[in-house]
Amino acid sequence: MGGWSAERPVSLMSGAGVADALESLGHRVTRIDMGKDVAARLAEAKPDVVFNALHGTPGEDGTVQGMMDLMGLRYTHSGLVTSVIAIDKELTKQQLVPNGIRMPGGHIVESESLFEGDPMPRPYVVKPVNEGSSVGVAIVTDSGNYGQPIARTTPGPWADFDRLLAEPFIKGRELTVAVLGEEALAVTELLPKTGFYDFDAKYTDGLTQHVCPAEIPDGVRDAALAMALEAHRLLGCKGCSRSDFRWDEEQGEAGLYLLEVNTQPGMTPLSLVPEQAKYRGMSYPTLVQRIVDEALGAGGIE
Repeated sequence: MGGWSAERPVSLMSGAGVADALESLGHRVTRIDMGKDVAARLAEAKPDVVFNALHGTPGEDGTVQGMMDLMGLRYTHSGLVTSVIAIDKELTKQQLVPNGIRMPGGHIVESESLFEGDPMPRPYVVKPVNEGSSVGVAIVTDSGNYGQPIARTTPGPWADFDRLLAEPFIKGRELTVAVLGEEALAVTELLPKTGFYDFDAKYTDGLTQHVCPAEIPDGVRDAALAMALEAHRLLGCKGCSRSDFRWDEEQGEAGLYLLEVNTQPGMTPLSLVPEQAKYRGMSYPTLVQRIVDEALGAGGIE
């Protein structure tokens, strides 16, 4: 848990919750706040299985997975190849869209180009290609305060990343689906009290209302469950994943778009996977044990 990505605080919360749950079940747990000595600490611990509660790079992008593969360790969640693809939003599209998964169009842009003009008609979204938890997402609108074109001095992801993914903004409602093993659990609607479902809205208590199960038509619910499960399968995810959607209700089922697949969803008290598991009658420790059982049964090594 931990590490040095922008999502370090969330990872520490996830890791603490997971460790407490495993200890409550009688397991012997070694807690590792990942530093540069992570390989040595793992070798010293000699674990039966590693619960990977890291978020962002290098814990979610295949780097840590490759290290553990070389060490011959079993670990939870997705393996090296899946992790490399899923954290990269453009690679994810290349894998999923040809197989019938509806995702927004868009393309990679150089951040410098945004100061000369818009890459597509407003409103549009720009986001880092390989960050999670809505880190660095900006919605560019005609009435926004970024400027036309975007001002070089205006804070935003263009100040932190050289390349960004630009996509058309999908209006409508924010939905998410957790997949555990071979089963999509539920659909949750996310209702941020201000702005959109960004990093702060995700992890600050009281800023977002979760409606589980989402109050949506049965056909849209079934489509979201099926799309999340198929994306999990096509990417080769293991353990649990979480697929995030936007739904333009004016278009019915055709207005449902997959935005991204998170291969190591949060396991904090505010996180969506534990919430959906609870809705399905599964306690937090049971959820954690299910993820561990899959890693021990199938191994984390691809």
